[in-house]
Amino acid sequence: MNEITKRTVADYKNYLIEEEKSSVTIEKYIRDINTFAEWSDGREITKTLVLEYKNILVQQYAPASVNSVLSSLNGYFGYIERYDLKVKNLKVQRQIFCQSEKELTKAEYERLLKAAKSKKNERLYLIMQTICATGIRVSELKYVDVNSVMTGQAQVRLKGKIRMIILPRELCTLLKKYIKEKHITSGSVFVTRKGQPVDRHSIWKSMKQLCETAGVSKEKVFPHNLRHLFARTYYSLQKDIVRLADILGHSSVNTTRIYTIENGSTHRRQMQRMGLVRMQN
Repeated sequence: MNEITKRTVADYKNYLIEEEKSSVTIEKYIRDINTFAEWSDGREITKTLVLEYKNILVQQYAPASVNSVLSSLNGYFGYIERYDLKVKNLKVQRQIFCQSEKELTKAEYERLLKAAKSKKNERLYLIMQTICATGIRVSELKYVDVNSVMTGQAQVRLKGKIRMIILPRELCTLLKKYIKEKHITSGSVFVTRKGQPVDRHSIWKSMKQLCETAGVSKEKVFPHNLRHLFARTYYSLQKDIVRLADILGHSSVNTTRIYTIENGSTHRRQMQRMGLVRMQN
């Protein structure tokens, strides 16, 4: 019996909406389920078949990506009460340092800002600063509205939770000037010509266009990396991972640790400073 039908997938999607999952999360879950359904090609869904699919994923993707797909499938199997189809996630040792070639530095961030300014892209210039100065997700930009600029704080609503985001005074000054010049009197600050909040893809595409001018690798340039830069900078100053988790909107500090890991070069320098290796005379 094929346990994945258009009807059950649609019902599961409605269930996720009622559970107040984010639209991005729902889209990801449904995409993973439909991809598996297409691969299974009408065959009976058994534990053996799911394990076969898991092995294929292991050969093609990184462990974190494999576990992400398995979580999507396991959630669906639980919803249809086919708990026997659930499979275990891969065991992944916690990463102790990140790859420097994918880590955006503060100097590179400043070059991106300079490039945006030179291209007279004021909106992108301010969007990058807003994300990097507050640590908000790109999907949360819409909550930075005229009122929050005036009060210096924004209320972000996500996954059924509300958290307060503080906007630095200097950022508010820049945004006040921007909304005055653009005659924005209410609603979100960063909108399209049609008045809709700018979307993730538009920001991603615009940031990539800065790479050549800024002399920054395209692998490092995407909106979420600005959030990572905020987290690393905050943690380097405060060393308070619990507070940082609250600011970022994480329910677990284990998620926050991913944002604060250092690159391999920094880790190597720290080990050298320990002075535990003695060269032979």
